[in-house]
Amino acid sequence: MEQRRCGSLLKARVKFFFMVASLMFGRAVWAQVRYSVSEEQKEGTLVGNIAKDLGIDQKTLKDRGFRIVSTAGESLFKVNQNDGVLYVRGNLDREKVCEKSSPCLIDLKIALENPLEIHYVTVEIIDVNDHAPLFSEKETVFETWESALPGTRFQLPAARDPDSGSNSIQTYKLSQNDHFRLEVKDRGEVGKFPILVLQKSIDREAVQSMKLSLTAVDGGKPAKSGTMEITVYVLDVNDNMPVFTKDVYSVMLNENAPIGTTVIRVNATDLDEGPNGEVVYAFANNVDSKLLKLFDIDSITGEIIVKGNIDFEAMSMHEIDIQASDKGIIPQTTDKSVTIKIVDVNDNMPEIEVASFSNAISEDSRPGTTVALISVSDLDSGLNGKVFCFVPDGIPFKLMPSSQDNIYSLVTTSSLDREAKYEYDITLVAKDAGQPPLSSMKTITVLVSDVNDNSPEFSLSPYTFYIIENNVPGTSLFSVSASDRDANENAVITYEILRESGEEHKYTSFVNINSENGWIYALKSFDFETVKTFQFHVLATDSGTPPLSSNVTVNVFILDQNDNVPVILYPVNSNGSAEGVEEVPRNVNAGHLVTKVRAYDADIGYNGWLLFSLQEVSDHSLFGLDRYTGQIRTLRSFTETDEAQHKLVILVKDNGNVSLSATATVIIKVVEPKEAFAASDVKHAVKDEEDNDVTFYLIITLGSVSVLFVISIIVLIVMQCSKSTDYSSKYLQDTNYDGTLCHSIQYRSGDKRYMLVGPRMSIGSTIVPSSNGNTLVVPDRRRRTSGEVRFNVSIKLEKKGA
Repeated sequence: MEQRRCGSLLKARVKFFFMVASLMFGRAVWAQVRYSVSEEQKEGTLVGNIAKDLGIDQKTLKDRGFRIVSTAGESLFKVNQNDGVLYVRGNLDREKVCEKSSPCLIDLKIALENPLEIHYVTVEIIDVNDHAPLFSEKETVFETWESALPGTRFQLPAARDPDSGSNSIQTYKLSQNDHFRLEVKDRGEVGKFPILVLQKSIDREAVQSMKLSLTAVDGGKPAKSGTMEITVYVLDVNDNMPVFTKDVYSVMLNENAPIGTTVIRVNATDLDEGPNGEVVYAFANNVDSKLLKLFDIDSITGEIIVKGNIDFEAMSMHEIDIQASDKGIIPQTTDKSVTIKIVDVNDNMPEIEVASFSNAISEDSRPGTTVALISVSDLDSGLNGKVFCFVPDGIPFKLMPSSQDNIYSLVTTSSLDREAKYEYDITLVAKDAGQPPLSSMKTITVLVSDVNDNSPEFSLSPYTFYIIENNVPGTSLFSVSASDRDANENAVITYEILRESGEEHKYTSFVNINSENGWIYALKSFDFETVKTFQFHVLATDSGTPPLSSNVTVNVFILDQNDNVPVILYPVNSNGSAEGVEEVPRNVNAGHLVTKVRAYDADIGYNGWLLFSLQEVSDHSLFGLDRYTGQIRTLRSFTETDEAQHKLVILVKDNGNVSLSATATVIIKVVEPKEAFAASDVKHAVKDEEDNDVTFYLIITLGSVSVLFVISIIVLIVMQCSKSTDYSSKYLQDTNYDGTLCHSIQYRSGDKRYMLVGPRMSIGSTIVPSSNGNTLVVPDRRRRTSGEVRFNVSIKLEKKGA
């Protein structure tokens, strides 16, 4: 409505503007024509002849600029300047142009110039029934109570029809049924709304749900319609009360019946369903509080259960009112009285009273310490009132009678240990002398308080750890852990390293410990070649008074890393560089041993396993290198065309993850046989003398080694390092192999065994008895003759002849 009002005001202002302009600049003529056209007309449909209806000469239309002045409806229509006819442009849809506006009017402004004329043309778009009523949902669901009264109204979703006037929704129809009728409310321009009215109450037990059909019908010819399904669910109301199955409930009950005894079970039924038909039971509000202490009722089953001590002398009969209620929103309740008659027996049980009680006793208390004072009583007389009190066997407590009757002291019978048991539930039993005898029990709990009587215990003893050398100082290496069986502060443990004096404990200063959690970290970096193992002691102390402590031995083994470069032992010249000169007669055959490169690596295992390779050689066909022994041999005989001097560069590389290497240079000079024999005779004589000396000193050295030393070497190296034999057999299969000496060290920790294979020693090297096992005595590196005697010191200390 507001938009229409604004549109009308705008049109009036435009008309006023043209009137003023005409008065100021020339004359103007106004006229107005009205046409009507049905919607859904195709493009080019004739609306009317404006020139004819306005009496304008059709021949002057084009010269005078006959046209439609810009308006909101210009895009819907067009005019022919030749004959003045108004046509439809495009498909004409009233619902898109005017929506719900009725009537649907489109105002066009027609202008002619010289002289200026303004004419207004109104086109009414007439609606046709091109839309059927449509519900937003195909189905709707609602619920109603069976207690709903006739006349109850339910608002239903309205259908929508874009058409207007008589083509819009005119009425609604409801499918035939016995309980509902339909009312239609007309809200003018908003439309008609259906309302469902209950005209007959619904019984849920007869009808639980029903389906209806709502149809919306418009006024078109022919009429169009739309349908929506309606599902109505009938909800139950609580219209039935519970009914007990018996008129009278009466039962006999022995006094002193055990707690939990079922006295009687009541039962009621309800014809309703769901929560309205579920029955719960309870005592009535008028039941005396004393009865509530004696009896209880199960709300689900209706069982009355003994809750307290039933005493015939106190009351011989009990009458209890029971209520049965359903679970409806407004529950309905039925009352019933239950009579309980008490049957007399030996009716008084002894009573136990704890007169004085210490609920905590120290574990270091002496035997005979009083824990509690117990008094017993019985309302009966004679033998029925004679009471005996005792505690069960198997606990470190007993009852001691006092000078007064029925007064007992609960005392300890032996020492207590909180760590074995920190709590005792002591059952006191009182029994009278009646027939049959009655008894009662009472349980008291005695706590054993802690004293600091346990030292900390380490989880392992000793500890063994393995760390890799070259560790970063300050990083955590490993941890120790201790526990204390005591409690609270007596179990709070602090750790410290015992700083002992002596050379064997000097590495203790290399480590420190976190006093709270036992983590041990290194203060310095370890070097396997300097120290392979060391031990220290960790002290764990609790926070008790006085504190208790214990210590544990920590064995640390350093694991090797490949951090040492191979060292060339031969050839080495006078200035220390790895370079040597060898002379070879020209007439030697293939396979002649020219020389051997010897090297040493301070690392062990694969880190100290050396391999030899030719990095540079002047003639690949003439010389060959054994990659394991370092021996250089001729591959063929020399010829007259071969050069007299050859240079070989040998690469010595270990087998670490990141290999380290060194190089040695050997200059081989090829000489005539006479010169070689002359030099060989001199060298042979000298060498024989030296070899004799070496053999003599070696025999003296081996003979001076005691049997104990041999046994120790065999036990520590051969027996424990069982893998060393395999290692040697893998790489030293040649019986004439005279490579390096493979020594080993084994670390043992429980079932774990670690073997560290050490560097090899060169041929002819001997172990000096006063050395630490790694010192080598290297003999003269001169070439050996075929008669030379070689000594190879193996792991088993066997002497092998070449």
